Amino acid sequence: MGYINTRECLDALEERGELVRIDTPVDAFIEAGAIQRRVFRAGGPALLFTKVKGCRFPMAANIYGTRERMRFIFRDTIATVQRLMKLKLNPMEALKKPWQYLGAPRTAWHTMPRTVETGPVMECEAALSALPGLVSWPMDGGAYVTLPQVYTESPDNPGFAGSNLGMYRVQLSGGEFLPEREVGLHYQIHRGIGHHHAQAIARSEPLRVNVFVGGPPAMTLAAVMPLPEGLAEVFFAGAMAGHRIPMVRHEGGLPIPAQADFCLCGRIMPGEQKPEGPFGDHLGYYSLTHDFPVMRVDRVYHRPDAVWPFTTVGRPPQEDTVFGEFIHELTAELVPSVFSGVHEVHAVDAAGVHPLLLAVGSERYVPYAEDRQPQELLTNAMALLGNTQTSLSKYVLIAAREDLAPGMSCHDIPAFLDHLLRRVDLARDLHFITRTTMDTLDYSGISLNQGSKLVLAAAGKVKRSLAAELPADLDLPRGFRDARVFAPGIMVLKGPAHRRKRDQQDPALDALGEALSQVRGIEGFPLIVVADDAAFTARDWDNFLWVAFTRSDPATDIYGAGAFTHAKHWGAKLAVIIDARLKTYHAPPLEPDPEVERRVDALGGPGGPLHGII
Repeated sequence: MGYINTRECLDALEERGELVRIDTPVDAFIEAGAIQRRVFRAGGPALLFTKVKGCRFPMAANIYGTRERMRFIFRDTIATVQRLMKLKLNPMEALKKPWQYLGAPRTAWHTMPRTVETGPVMECEAALSALPGLVSWPMDGGAYVTLPQVYTESPDNPGFAGSNLGMYRVQLSGGEFLPEREVGLHYQIHRGIGHHHAQAIARSEPLRVNVFVGGPPAMTLAAVMPLPEGLAEVFFAGAMAGHRIPMVRHEGGLPIPAQADFCLCGRIMPGEQKPEGPFGDHLGYYSLTHDFPVMRVDRVYHRPDAVWPFTTVGRPPQEDTVFGEFIHELTAELVPSVFSGVHEVHAVDAAGVHPLLLAVGSERYVPYAEDRQPQELLTNAMALLGNTQTSLSKYVLIAAREDLAPGMSCHDIPAFLDHLLRRVDLARDLHFITRTTMDTLDYSGISLNQGSKLVLAAAGKVKRSLAAELPADLDLPRGFRDARVFAPGIMVLKGPAHRRKRDQQDPALDALGEALSQVRGIEGFPLIVVADDAAFTARDWDNFLWVAFTRSDPATDIYGAGAFTHAKHWGAKLAVIIDARLKTYHAPPLEPDPEVERRVDALGGPGGPLHGII
């Protein structure tokens, strides 16, 4: 059976040697988050801050900081849940190997929450100001809940079956929010809570919202799980927890997990919005201040021994990376059942997840063709852009499974890009979708929530050799320099500072494309990336992926050597150029506070609680 609450989980981790208590007073303002990130990068243990300055509640971090720890926490149920997912793929398996699925009915029973009259979470109340004021980055606009479980029910169809549980960030303080009465609720485009909010607005009613913090670890996992439309996250939580989640049916309000550490109960009033942000986000930049819904807080409940779990996000990898890897482990075999013809997907964490999606699909439409071209692959790519969280992808790079070497996976990024760049027809195989919806956190587009997408599909024979040395007569226009080979077929070079306005292309990049089209051998570099710092960008794959795909909008920032437009189709005869410079309108990258980093260094020194860990 899975852990029923946070304390039980932390006790088990401590007994296993996977938790360290920090009894030194720690500030929730910047310091606690900096410690968590440093310990995560070191592959270190979970942390329990027992003395938080100015706060009576302890804080816990890095609980899910390694895949091994994640598997340990869910060790009792992970195999059964995976079998249940396989059963969805092939129901006949249960008849062929019934002994493997004996636990399935019991797991199905666990999915249904259990209604109880009360629980530990209802025993105490607190003011909003009493909660830990976690500020993760220096420019954050206030304190945030960073592991929230935001629960709503459909106003048109109330109850667990019509519920949504999501991890939408909650701003506890700062800005224009009324102290002790209001918090900001930032939910991104294409989130389940949006459907409930729309229903409430149509009914001219407030939308009731409960924000849970802590409790069964399975509830935290469920809040980030990309489940199919219509499948309530609380049901998945029960399966992952290995027991029915006890929920208190609060009179006149939404249910509350009996074992949660905290619960903020409130309402979003129709038409009420206030500025939320800035917030240091998981793409590695600040998301800036924008109007989002306001939640009026009616009550804050907490259990007597409450612990405040938290994480921080920033440039990947971070603790949320582990969630993504674990979710992939659970769902990889379900991909073909959700996306017909798609065999594998990889939302690239180093590129911020949504900016870059790699995929393997089938290309069977014209199997008799002497040289196949992407056709079914385009159907596959459009399916990916039309369903679930993959619809937020900005770049979709998809290759035909029929062409892959045995054992090749799109999770092997260098090998996959090498395969794709050898086969893509740059004049034919780039397909743009312009002025469409995009990830709320991505500032590379033409406005908030709006930008473009690119599908780059490759199938058929090898079309070029990839160069490993710069062309001998490479002559760059003024302002461009420091060209270097990053990988076979990929060149990185430094460009002048960007000075254009949003939604404008840069004539300097057109001039670069024209100049490169005259260089002999440039066809050996089908991908050229222009950056502010070529050395940093070309240092490793993490840097390259982060710079190239988080700092560019396909329609605005792609140029070409031998570029042309024909019947509204854009292509390049020789090479594609991505302008990955920081733009005048981009949000600033996250930078740590040097003084706080020095304090963290001291904690890792001899005699410090983190000695030998960081």
